[in-house]
Amino acid sequence: MASGRMALILGGGGARAAYQVGVLRAVRDLLGDCSRSPFQILCGTSAGAVNAATLACHAHNFRDAVDAMEDVWRNMRAGQIYRADPIGIGLAVANWLSAFLLGWAFRRSPRSLLDNRPLRRLLEQKLHFHNIERSLAKGTLYAVSITASGYATGDGVSFFEAHPEVQSWRRTQRIGCRTQLSVDHLLASSAIPFIFPAVHLHREYFGDGSMRQLAPISPAIHLGADKIMVIGVGKINEVSQRQSSRAYPSLAQIAGHALSSIFLDSLAVDIERMERINRTLARLPDALRESGEIGLRPIESLIIAPSESLDQLAARHARALPWAVRLLLRGLGAMNRRGGALTSYLLFEKSYTGALIDLGYGDTMARQEDVKAFLDA
Repeated sequence: MASGRMALILGGGGARAAYQVGVLRAVRDLLGDCSRSPFQILCGTSAGAVNAATLACHAHNFRDAVDAMEDVWRNMRAGQIYRADPIGIGLAVANWLSAFLLGWAFRRSPRSLLDNRPLRRLLEQKLHFHNIERSLAKGTLYAVSITASGYATGDGVSFFEAHPEVQSWRRTQRIGCRTQLSVDHLLASSAIPFIFPAVHLHREYFGDGSMRQLAPISPAIHLGADKIMVIGVGKINEVSQRQSSRAYPSLAQIAGHALSSIFLDSLAVDIERMERINRTLARLPDALRESGEIGLRPIESLIIAPSESLDQLAARHARALPWAVRLLLRGLGAMNRRGGALTSYLLFEKSYTGALIDLGYGDTMARQEDVKAFLDA
């Protein structure tokens, strides 16, 4: 494959993915009048898959793609993602209570805490997947992948559309599968466990792609990337503040801890692994490195991540949620400081998503020299 292709990796994190829009808006401004996307390869997981698909569907014009994303995220309401009305929340609570109390009388348990059919309608309205094939044919896009996790096999499957020379791959619990992408792939990739329902694709039910994702960067490398920009949705290598507490953790605190492990930890580990390989390769003789015998190549990378705690940011905007959702989250213990992590993933409200966009923009502009050098802008 030809070298010099730049990939963009957009990870998961529910409402936190609005931060990615702010970073991309800054990239758009740093590129000036250029409408061509600097990213030939797009890799998305969970909510990041929705943003990656938006870029892929607008690959012919990067500025239009960013504008389209910002318009949606700036005006986001929880009701556009899941049923946030009192009846919808009431039905969800009733289903779970009946399952706990009368589970022996039912053959079918509830599929998820929240009903995300509004998200399907939003995606079907906003995204036109036939544009991906057109952009691949024109060369404005080289590859796009959406990763989901199979509940039956435990495999992380990266469904992709790409240039014909890209081959499928199989590694331990990691598969690259060529297919025609659709809204179903996005819903599967963003199906946060317990929160949103799994989606049946091909052979099995799939859930959030961040689950058991051992190497979030690997799809971009398999698709032919030599340079990779990663936009995280949590502080990379954040040193936690040690706080003693005798209070038993709430359900929300436990759930938030689990979601942070799913969405954030594997990316930080994979970045460390990539940097370690780059340092090792730099110590090898040029002849050995260029011969291809070792099967590794250096990958230039740029990582942009929030400079603030998104848990604390979410806590400041939690009251923007509809009252029925607040009532549900309060019952789980998510409306206090210790439960802010869970709230940060479900707070699809414009006051919070707008603040995330502004934070992403500011963080990127604070590193604009690094970004411009990486993009050759």
